[in-house]
Amino acid sequence: MLIAIKNAGVVKKPTVSFGYSKIKLAIAKILEREGFVKKAEVKGKKNGKVIEVEMIYEKTGGPKVSGVKRISKQSKRVYKGYREIYKIKNGTGLAVYSTTRGLVTDTEARKAKLGGEVLFEIW
Repeated sequence: MLIAIKNAGVVKKPTVSFGYSKIKLAIAKILEREGFVKKAEVKGKKNGKVIEVEMIYEKTGGPKVSGVKRISKQSKRVYKGYREIYKIKNGTGLAVYSTTRGLVTDTEARKAKLGGEVLFEIW
């Protein structure tokens, strides 16, 4: 999903769509709230659900999402306590954590003093 968003930005597609799951929708809503994508919504019914994401491009013509790095993988899970959470790319980036309170960004995790699994970084 993340690479699909990044690649759609590189080729300047207005929208990108991918299969539906609750965690993908939660991630898309976080990206929408933080200003990395314009709009994320669910289309279709029952078995044919897809998530459609509308891309944002900067005034220079480049995509808002310029890079993505997956941190936790199936082979190696990475966990951090709230004291170990730092800003990504001097605050221009964003890290998403899976905590006991759901998916949160790095700034929200620091404020709430929550640690958890580091899913990915985006900038």
